[in-house]
Amino acid sequence: MTYEEEIQLESLVWKKKLVRRKGMVERFSKNAQSKMNRLIPQKAHNIITDSIKQMVEWTMTSTKYLSKSSYNTNLTLLEREKLIQEKLQAYKRTAALEGAGTGAGGIFLGLADFPLLLGIKMRYLFDVGKIYGFPTSEESERLFLLHVFQLAFSREEQKEELVEVIEAWDTNVKVRSIEWQTWQQDYRDYIDLIKMLQLVPGVGAVVGAVANYHLLDHLGETAIQCYRLRMFYKG
Repeated sequence: MTYEEEIQLESLVWKKKLVRRKGMVERFSKNAQSKMNRLIPQKAHNIITDSIKQMVEWTMTSTKYLSKSSYNTNLTLLEREKLIQEKLQAYKRTAALEGAGTGAGGIFLGLADFPLLLGIKMRYLFDVGKIYGFPTSEESERLFLLHVFQLAFSREEQKEELVEVIEAWDTNVKVRSIEWQTWQQDYRDYIDLIKMLQLVPGVGAVVGAVANYHLLDHLGETAIQCYRLRMFYKG
């Protein structure tokens, strides 16, 4: 089995697992998260919303996330994915250090973690797209990255639809749009409980470091599998 055949099979398994019916434990966790979400100060909610909105606007209109690094266009797929994994490890360390630093500073520095972590995530996604050989300076590619981000942190009932959009990205231009309200609410729902714990004095640094590390790891795996599905899509 070639490397391409191996990862294609891996992607299909990942896709099947992703869109499975939500189990009882997951439903319970979601209900608990919703209750905890109501305990978060309104100021924190406002900061999260503003940060997400600003990040989306920057993603689509600015050069903020465009890497100055150039990558060898003659790399094999295996070499590209090795490089992407190396980048992911570096970004996870950066996110963990940032989370530990802001988490140790109490509620005000803890709130500052939201926009900082968003920036780290988007820079990683742009690097992934560039290493795979896609023109991340183009609007359609930036929109694709936003869909990848949305899939990583979306509600269970949305995942199947999003996967279909991502798979057929190069053949179905009619579905290339972002529902801003859904996008930002899904992300907030996903991270609110974790980030609230980061604001707790005494444990904020540890929670911030661990949470940011795993959030980047989750996003990294999602991005890799999304690009694989896109490249292997047969229609």
